[in-house]
Amino acid sequence: MPGLTVRKLSEETHRALRMRAALHGRSTEAEVRFILEEAIKPAGRLKIGSEIHRIAREIGGMDELDVSRERTEIEGADLA
Repeated sequence: MPGLTVRKLSEETHRALRMRAALHGRSTEAEVRFILEEAIKPAGRLKIGSEIHRIAREIGGMDELDVSRERTEIEGADLA
């Protein structure tokens, strides 16, 4: 899993992160991960799987949907 080092963080910011982490019952590192994940994944984003499920419910399901798939070999790939 990738790691990240943040250098030159002010004492004030580091103290605030530690306090915020303690308030949420997390380590400082876990709190920073949470903040970063929330920042790049806004709550209002469209989740394609959820949207497909919602549409399927609206139209009465997708049980009768006939999806044909054609298998093709991938050149140079050994899938065994």
